[in-house]
Formats: sequence, structure tokens, C-alpha cells
Amino acid sequence: MAAPRGDFVLDAGTAPVLLVSAGIGVTPVLAMLHQLADSGSTRRAWWLHTSHDATTFVFAEEAARLVAALPSARSQVYLTAGTDPLPSGAVAGRVTAELIAGLGVPPETVAYVCGPAAFMDQMTAALADAGISPANIHTERFGSRAAINPGVVRADLPPAHQPPGPAGTGPAVTFARTGLTVRWSDDYPSLLELAEACDVPTQWSCRTGVCHTCVTDVLSGRTSYTTQPLERPGPDETLLCCSRADADVVLDL
Repeated sequence: MAAPRGDFVLDAGTAPVLLVSAGIGVTPVLAMLHQLADSGSTRRAWWLHTSHDATTFVFAEEAARLVAALPSARSQVYLTAGTDPLPSGAVAGRVTAELIAGLGVPPETVAYVCGPAAFMDQMTAALADAGISPANIHTERFGSRAAINPGVVRADLPPAHQPPGPAGTGPAVTFARTGLTVRWSDDYPSLLELAEACDVPTQWSCRTGVCHTCVTDVLSGRTSYTTQPLERPGPDETLLCCSRADADVVLDL
């Protein structure tokens, strides 16, 4: 049990909102739909959900009631099993890139996508093709994760390198096993994202300081947490997904 955490939350702006989910991924975007309805929002909103059949879409009535309360909202539910007869407001099939392109969403739309990994990858690509800026497309995995292998077994990564763009001016971050030293930049939310920008092999799962998959030995130096982990690792360890370099640091990566 813990307080809500992470950054997959509805923004406070006025831009149109697109909520796209599949399966159990409906849960966090349903909370966003509640927030829109509770605030009496007049933002243009689209609610798109894919489920296997009517029995597996457990929030159908609740979602329909919330959409009906919003003056500028549209809703479409897709059932992959093609249940006959189809419930009101549902069609057979699934959300596709063609359907996304046909929505006519303006380029400033902010999209929130949650569901299985393959679904999110497809939707992210479809939304970008529809003209939505990648910076406005937010995703969160909500379900079982794929097998996680230590980064050292990856054979498809390019050689580690300095991150793209201007060099940072912060403390030196050394990836000891990789033999690479880079300067910390506040452009990166975490040491994990810095490592990814450098193609330094590592592993992760939750990215919110819960699962400890990214726990890494700190050989020297000091880090601090941008988001407090649910449970702190050992005294000479850090969780890459939610920490930053406060001084020159050497990581066992």
C-alpha cells in the first residue's frame, strides 16, 4: 500500500484530450475521465477503449455516464470478439491506425495511452502519424511485464556514447563497466534516462521507484532522489529510475 506516484496524470491545460486504453489499461485513464467530469471540463475529449467482449469491459456504464456528463466528449468502445448482439456504443473490432487518423484530432491534442506493450507501441506510432507531437503522447504500462534480462546480455545495442545534444555542465557520471564518463544535465529526469541516452546497458521496469529492478551499486559519489522510492535500497545503492547525480558519481554499469 502506498500513495499514488508516477507522472502518468492528466495535465491541467485546456488542450483537447485523447484517452486510449485496452483491457486493464482502462483503470488509470478512467480516473482521468473522472477528473474531467468532476471539474465540469469543456475540453474536447475522446474516449477510446478496446476490450475482448462486453463482460470484460467492467467499467462500461461508469465510463458512459462520465462521457455523457462532458459537453465536448466523444466515446467509442471496440470489442475484439465481435459479440452479437453488440452493446450500445460498441462496435466489433479494435482501434487501428486508420481509425486514429480518421478522428481528426487537432495537433495540440494531449494523448494518454495505457494497455499491453504492443498496443501502446501501435497507438503511439498511430498518434504520431496523425500529427500529434511525441511530447504530447503519454503512456503507462498497466499489466504484467515482459521478462527482464540484465543489460549485459544485450547484443543489439550500439557502443555506448556521449548523449546527444549539448554536453551537460553538472557532476561527472561514470559508468564503470562501460568505461564512459558523461556530465550530468538537468535535461534528463533520472540517471536511468541518461544511461538510455548513452546506450549504456541497464534494466528497469516500473520507472517510479517501486520494483527495484534498476537498483545499481554506487561505487563512489552521491545521488539523490527526485521521487522518493517506496522502499530505499541499501546504503551503497541507488534506484536509477528516480535518482540524479548530486556530485561526481561512479555507477556499477
